[in-house]
Amino acid sequence: MANHTAHISAITASQRLDSRGKPTIQVTVTTGAGPSTALVPSGASVGDYEAHELRDGNASNYSGNSVHQAVQNVERVIAPELIKQRFNVGEDMAKIDRFMIQLDGSRNKSRLGANAILGVSMACARAGAALKGVPLYEFLRKEAGITRPYLLPVPFFNVLNGGKHSGNTMAFQEFMIAPIGAESVTHAVQLGSEVYQALKSVITEKHGASAIGVGDEGGFAPPITEPSEALDLLTAAVKRAGHEGKIKFAIDPASSEFYSEGKYDLGFKSKTPCRLSASALADLYRSLTDKYPIILLEDPFAEDDWAAWSAFNQDCPIELVGDDLLATNIERIETAKEKDACNSLLLKINQIGTITESMEAAKKAFSYGWRVFVSHRSGETTDDFIADLTVSLSTGHLKSGSPCRGERVVKYNRLMDIEDRLNVFGEPHEYAGRELSL
Repeated sequence: MANHTAHISAITASQRLDSRGKPTIQVTVTTGAGPSTALVPSGASVGDYEAHELRDGNASNYSGNSVHQAVQNVERVIAPELIKQRFNVGEDMAKIDRFMIQLDGSRNKSRLGANAILGVSMACARAGAALKGVPLYEFLRKEAGITRPYLLPVPFFNVLNGGKHSGNTMAFQEFMIAPIGAESVTHAVQLGSEVYQALKSVITEKHGASAIGVGDEGGFAPPITEPSEALDLLTAAVKRAGHEGKIKFAIDPASSEFYSEGKYDLGFKSKTPCRLSASALADLYRSLTDKYPIILLEDPFAEDDWAAWSAFNQDCPIELVGDDLLATNIERIETAKEKDACNSLLLKINQIGTITESMEAAKKAFSYGWRVFVSHRSGETTDDFIADLTVSLSTGHLKSGSPCRGERVVKYNRLMDIEDRLNVFGEPHEYAGRELSL
């Protein structure tokens, strides 16, 4: 293949919509292998340490959420400079990402916008895979230098919503089911879907048909307040679906959202405050993990409450995941290691803004003996990139919402496609359920 086909000939960008109907950026990179397109996700509960998502702020255009400036930054700033470099998209992914970081020059990608940079980074990775004639997960896996047999992830389905993702009075943002007892990804999706449908009927019987509307990530948001109410609903749904013993639970309280002045207000969405100290909240978590089959806790404390994290991690028997705490940021990950604050990284590509940096964050976490949990955002798109990324890094788990709503399901469908392909080609692989249950 002639080398010129590996160079970028054009980069275009446009404003499109995410799953909340808010603008996001779409980027198409063209090489000799044709066009490769990416759509960028966006979060609702955005941590203070995330890379900067550039929005126009013009109140008369999508209430200030339009991304025309980010689109222009791709087409007028990034594109001409990147094309001029004549990078080989099949070999130079890290160089392309580094070049854009230097071109931006700010600490948090605020000049060009992390959404602009990430769109180009994702599209270039896709272009590299197309050029090499391999699936995206295989291209990313080689970039990451991973050689072990494929590990297919346990899907963590966010089936009950609270916090900023719903209109009920539940403070905790997500309650997830994880089919670790499944035999494959395809079987896991089946189990998750069956429990989700059973949960729908359990909620309808208890709270009426009006209680089965879904939140941003496809989870139900019934009129519940106490975490134990949510976990009891999950327990009943698992039993009704006939999958007892195969399903574990996970919680993402997203506690930075209800933290102020050293206290955690579990009543922040109601008229009745319920302000707990970090140690009282820790006791609540321990009582829940003692009573229910919970294997993972994400952001149980606020993003700067290091003391609470470190204290809880001293004798934490489950996966303790830093999201807002770490923001997929190497410096924050290093600080968390020094303070022994958690044992797992939540990886969100738009928190850091390039695919190379996302992979470096994962490698850093793995070097500490931590786990890595790949995540969608609440404002998602129909781009299935993170499914391939999860497989490429062998992280063993992915959360992408409920088995409901197209932008969520597309990731789970992609995982099943990958599993089918590995089976057809006889590639050694295993499902991560056993590994996560250890």
